Amino acid sequence: MNPKTNVEKKPEREVKPKGERPKKSFNFYWIYGIIIVLILSIQLFQFGGRMEKITPTEYKSMAERGHVQRIVIVNEQVVKVYIKEDSLKVEPHKSKLKGGGLTGDQTAGPQYAFNQGNSDVEKNDLVIDARKYGIPYEYETQSNWGESVYYIVLFGAMILIWVVVMRRLGGGGGPGGQIFNIGKSRAQVFEGGKTTNVTFNDVAGLAEAKEELQEIVDFLKNPKRYTDLGAKIPKGALLVGPPGTGKTLLAKAIAGEANVPFFSLSGSDFVEMFVGVGASRVRDLFKQAKEKAPSIIFIDEIDAIGRARGRSVSMGANDERENTLNQLLTELDGFGTNSGVILIGATNRADVLDRALLRPGRFDRQIFVDMPDLNEREEILKVHLKPLKLDKTVDVSFLARQTPGFSGADLANICNEAALIAARKKKQQVDKQDFLDAVDRVIGGLEKKNRIITTEEKKAIAYHEAGHATVSWLVEHASPLVKVTIVPRGRSLGAAWYLPDERHLTTAEQMLDEMCAALGGRAAEDVMYGKVSTGALSDLEKVTKQAYAMVTVYGLNTRVGNISYYDSSGQSEYSFGKPYSERTAQTIDEEVSKIVEGQYVRAKRILSENKDKLTALATQLLDKEVIFKEDLEKIFGDRPFVKPEPAASNGSGGAHKAAPEAPPAPVPAPSEPSEGLFGTNA
Repeated sequence: MNPKTNVEKKPEREVKPKGERPKKSFNFYWIYGIIIVLILSIQLFQFGGRMEKITPTEYKSMAERGHVQRIVIVNEQVVKVYIKEDSLKVEPHKSKLKGGGLTGDQTAGPQYAFNQGNSDVEKNDLVIDARKYGIPYEYETQSNWGESVYYIVLFGAMILIWVVVMRRLGGGGGPGGQIFNIGKSRAQVFEGGKTTNVTFNDVAGLAEAKEELQEIVDFLKNPKRYTDLGAKIPKGALLVGPPGTGKTLLAKAIAGEANVPFFSLSGSDFVEMFVGVGASRVRDLFKQAKEKAPSIIFIDEIDAIGRARGRSVSMGANDERENTLNQLLTELDGFGTNSGVILIGATNRADVLDRALLRPGRFDRQIFVDMPDLNEREEILKVHLKPLKLDKTVDVSFLARQTPGFSGADLANICNEAALIAARKKKQQVDKQDFLDAVDRVIGGLEKKNRIITTEEKKAIAYHEAGHATVSWLVEHASPLVKVTIVPRGRSLGAAWYLPDERHLTTAEQMLDEMCAALGGRAAEDVMYGKVSTGALSDLEKVTKQAYAMVTVYGLNTRVGNISYYDSSGQSEYSFGKPYSERTAQTIDEEVSKIVEGQYVRAKRILSENKDKLTALATQLLDKEVIFKEDLEKIFGDRPFVKPEPAASNGSGGAHKAAPEAPPAPVPAPSEPSEGLFGTNA
């Protein structure tokens, strides 16, 4: 095989013709330099070099000592004194001319100058002294144009500098910009052919959200179809959803689809250290939008200014954010008219927004942008796989099944990571294994095969991860296992990877089985060694939160009853007390402890009954470091529960992000990054 086949050729640098080369922009600071040089040149030209000023008395002393070579009387007023070259080396000339360093011009003269006065007596005395000491003198007439030009250039330079400074302060770039224009809107405007180059065709999935937003765009393009039926244009639409689901991308598609002016900015653009700036920018933004109506305003991360009022930490002080929100509410649906302007907001924290902002008439529609399902993930992957050079082994539907709970941003990141991994391995194409490695890399972190681990620690890690795999295989509702590894990744020393079913409802039995599988690692240490370590930190954290959610959120505990203390409005975030008594709190703690300890005892019982299989699995894990679903089937046989085939049709090393529980609650997704020593059920 030719060793040069995998070496990529560097593209030759494209050399543009001279006519097509971009012209260098003119640096305005050159003008400052030209003005300074011009002023200095006029001064030197006018006064013929550097001359020290002296008094007539000092001149007379120099004349008496025979130091003066000659004098020149300019315009019968200024007297230029030339000193003999030999006399320059003695005092007082040596010290007086020391600053000039006695350059060639100073040696040639004139070295001194003084004003002889305007009276005839002073003029006659000067001539008499010159004749007395034998000093040649002559008269010279010079025009004052140099002085006039000097002052003209000086005042012109001052005016020019003032104009430039005021222009920069009024809205130009650089430090100090926007001082006089600070109340103006900073929105980016798309109109007149300027576009984001993104349309609804570039947005994969999100069919329902695109349909509602397409209707808004269609209304602006063809308003007569709706107004003939008496319909009114919606005032606003709020895009709500988890991070990375495509809210901002939808807004870019609206800007690309709509043939109307589109104003785009972030909620933080209204925030400033000066009082009243936020409200002023809101007024200016809607003023510009009304002038160009019909138009669309998009505010990303609107919760920066739309948070519910009355929750200020300043305890009664003036809150600039609330003033900005009040102005926004007024502009949306106040006393004045606001026709032809549609506001589109995006946030992933709709629970903290002010109720007045969410009411109909302001935000008429709330469009929920959820995590993509299986079909939508496949569409999103097709978009991100277009620029990649793919191998024939890559199956898009398989990758979609391997990534439940992934957002659009996660899928884009996996495609990019797969390409980086393939390039790192010097491959010509991206194959299936690269994508599986990318999934592991994104969820679990980078492999750290060089981490120093003792033999005893490695054995304990193997039993810990084998305990997870054994319990999850032998309980009914645990997620299907994909692979188990004791290769360190990120902050964890090992991990068990599962592929959960994409379900929207979860029963108490399912949650208990998941908790039992999560506690299988610690239970395995207890069964095999009779002692436990700190390696189950992330497992315990997840199990504790799940148990509290069962009791306080979902009402799945018989003793506490059908009560939920979950606050979807977010008001409890700012309260100092709990919505239940101390007696109820004690009951909750007791029930949570009973649930967790019950599942721990159950996990120990399962492992004790299958200790030989646990040992065989841990031994194989120590030997191979990574084992898959097929290896468990050889040891345990077929799974004892008849269930529909899971989303992953084979155990080829995929991983997952588990879908969040519904309704929303503070229960972490099983695929969150592990902080325990041995990792978690990833």
